Amino acid sequence: MFRAFSEERVRTRRKAVIFASCLALLPGFAFASRAETVLRIGHFPNITHAQGLIAHALSREGKGWFEQRLGPGVKIQWFIYNAGPAAMEALIAKSLDLTYVGPNPALNVYAKSGGAEARIISGAAEGGSALVVQPGENLKTASDFRGKKLATPQLGNTQDVAARSWLITGGLHITQTGGDAQIIPTANPDQLLLFRQKQLDGVWTVEPWVSRLESEAGGKVLIDEPGAITTVVVARADFLSSQHDLVQKFAAAQRELTDWIVAHPQEAQQLVRSELSAETRVDVSPDLISRAWQRIHWVHDVRLESLQQIVKSAQEVGFLRDVPDLGRFVQPP
Repeated sequence: MFRAFSEERVRTRRKAVIFASCLALLPGFAFASRAETVLRIGHFPNITHAQGLIAHALSREGKGWFEQRLGPGVKIQWFIYNAGPAAMEALIAKSLDLTYVGPNPALNVYAKSGGAEARIISGAAEGGSALVVQPGENLKTASDFRGKKLATPQLGNTQDVAARSWLITGGLHITQTGGDAQIIPTANPDQLLLFRQKQLDGVWTVEPWVSRLESEAGGKVLIDEPGAITTVVVARADFLSSQHDLVQKFAAAQRELTDWIVAHPQEAQQLVRSELSAETRVDVSPDLISRAWQRIHWVHDVRLESLQQIVKSAQEVGFLRDVPDLGRFVQPP
């Protein structure tokens, strides 16, 4: 009886194997069983992140820019952040593989990890950042901000470091929590509201918020930063190492997208406007997008001398001490 039962079990297993083999031959079954690679990418709802906005918009439409160029086995997941430190926290926690981000938060992670984390794989944008002030307060120099309130997107983000460095260079004593002027990390939408209510004397931020502060709150641009590195693309160091070919394809697609943006500004602006509306639930006017566009330069590479200046500024404000060789930080795949 035991022998008969064992033979029956063998016959049942054989049938199961044959059935599974037949299923694998059916159209679509092999594709469905194939492992899918999920690429998780972060960006901000800022015009200075136009490549991320446009690619995200095309993903929504089923016409994914990166999906078409990375292959059918790659799925893109998009994640939205207000500013760089939050995005870099997600990257280090391995919740992201790549992110569009300002250089300072990435540099901070690179330095604090002894060069073990964060790699810039591509440039994206320069310019599009500015200090906007209340027009009636006669604010012209850093010393005029003594006792004033200035907002930045987040503590330690690129504009936050720029603001602190400018004030310190101008002779003010600035700490992370106070000093001669108060720097208040504030989400971009809240900056606009508080500035309109005259609760802020100035805001150091990026587009489209610079243009919105001008057009909707009567702000005046005191400092424009046309040559500042605004956005880079950063990868986790371990992801770059383990998925080098995939990151290389992504970087090539990023370069191609940047060229497309330069060649097709009207179409690019329409997609940016569409995605901003989807992410912020605010209808940004075409004129505002066009106005902001004039301040931004779309780039492929990251200039080492600009990064060195950023390091100097971050050290001046006390956010960085020793920084490993920047040659390891910038690693185009």
